[in-house]
Amino acid sequence: MKPLPFFPEEVASCRAVFQESSEPLFMETTWYSWLFGAAYLSAIVAFAVVVIMTRRPVGVSLAWLVLLFALPVAGFVLYLLFGSPRLGTRRLKRMRALYPDYAQWYQHLSRIISGNEPSRCPVTLHSGIFSLAEKNMSVPLLPGNHLQLFSGFESIIEHLLRDIENAQHSVVIEFYIWEPVGRAEDVAEAVIRAARRGVDCLVVLDNVGSRGFLNGLWARRFRLEGISVTASMSVGPFRMLVERIDIRNHRKILVVDDQVAWTGSFNLVDPSLFKQDAQVGQWVDAMVRIDGVAAHVLGAIVQWDKALETGQGHPSFNRQYEYPSAAHRGREGAFVHVLPSGPDVDREMLQQVLLTAIYESREELLISTPYFVPDESLLTALKSAAMRGVDVQLLVPAKNDSRMVHHASRSYYQELLQAGVTIQQFNGGLLHTKCVLVDRETALFGTVNLDMRSVWLNYEVTLIVYDDGFGQQIFHVLQSYMKQASQVDISLWAKRPFRRKLLENTLQLLSPLL
Repeated sequence: MKPLPFFPEEVASCRAVFQESSEPLFMETTWYSWLFGAAYLSAIVAFAVVVIMTRRPVGVSLAWLVLLFALPVAGFVLYLLFGSPRLGTRRLKRMRALYPDYAQWYQHLSRIISGNEPSRCPVTLHSGIFSLAEKNMSVPLLPGNHLQLFSGFESIIEHLLRDIENAQHSVVIEFYIWEPVGRAEDVAEAVIRAARRGVDCLVVLDNVGSRGFLNGLWARRFRLEGISVTASMSVGPFRMLVERIDIRNHRKILVVDDQVAWTGSFNLVDPSLFKQDAQVGQWVDAMVRIDGVAAHVLGAIVQWDKALETGQGHPSFNRQYEYPSAAHRGREGAFVHVLPSGPDVDREMLQQVLLTAIYESREELLISTPYFVPDESLLTALKSAAMRGVDVQLLVPAKNDSRMVHHASRSYYQELLQAGVTIQQFNGGLLHTKCVLVDRETALFGTVNLDMRSVWLNYEVTLIVYDDGFGQQIFHVLQSYMKQASQVDISLWAKRPFRRKLLENTLQLLSPLL
């Protein structure tokens, strides 16, 4: 085959044409690159300024900054979706419209309490917790409450059903998860029977946790029976543009006739059927039954949540609450503060209460939580309590349904153990009970996990109970849990494989975002 002829004139001509045509293209590409680079840099700086000026805990801010710089495009999108507690203008307008009714309700409740019960401090040992709550919370101190703690699914469900069956006027329900299968279906049937008796029934359920209930047959059945059903914190492609979609309503409340209430860690599920594919065993919970004025306050919280979702009136705020008669109250009951928390209230209040409880502990501090991902302030408080001689015992499940939380929480064990904290891992299933017991006298009990999502973001409810009798009830339940737990040995823990330590410490970096 002959080689191609070489024509120097043609080659020179083509080279000149190429140079003439490529130079403007190169200049145009460079101009667009500079424009894109400037926009990109401006976006990073703008987002960084927003993160810095939002004044979150340092660990949270640093985690977002690392994410924004490491994954710019994905980081921007994630921050827009999950980076700020956006509640939406509609919810904020409804909130402002409810304030006058709330103020009137608060004044009436405070007036009738002060007129029926002596005004006194119910605690001597932990007066700091009491003073903090009394001076800063939006709900007054509630005296005369009779509290009964229930642990174990069958006991909880049987007494819940009994109270619903005995309802005469109203049943108010708010839960994160309602999965109506097994015994949880019995609760749904009991609510329908109550509605047929003429009982006014209201149900508020988290849109994500109870999606199956809200989108299925049971919500339609309830509405056909005249039962009010409201989806709380709805999600969708359009809502995510104006509201943060991962804020959840994590409350668990049932109120009967405005006099008896339940709250705690238990979702309306049958543990023998719920999340069995997670292979963590059955969920283990505890609930408190309240007979007294605190029941009215818990019912008002549910009514408030419904009004924020629907814009409808607030029945609990528009009628006069009748304080229980002395004959009904019987013996003197416990003093209780009800602490609702969430992104629409002072989010620091819950953390301040937790920190004060830990720092005021003198002899013993017992904590049960399924998800343990503390911020630096809580971690420091726990270590400080142990180092000054307080018997600090942290009770957590050995297996967790969240793998990320499972590993991230264990990254804190080493320094807690070195400070003298005793860590017990429960082996009888997924321990889901959430409480802090201070010197067996003051208890924080409710729906709050010791993680930053519960403390700073989700809608939760906590009872601050000043009563050594209730403290003894919690102590005995925790003791029963510890009999099924194994203590973490510091020497063995330090010898765990390097790959586990690396995984745990890596996920700890993401712990502010979990």
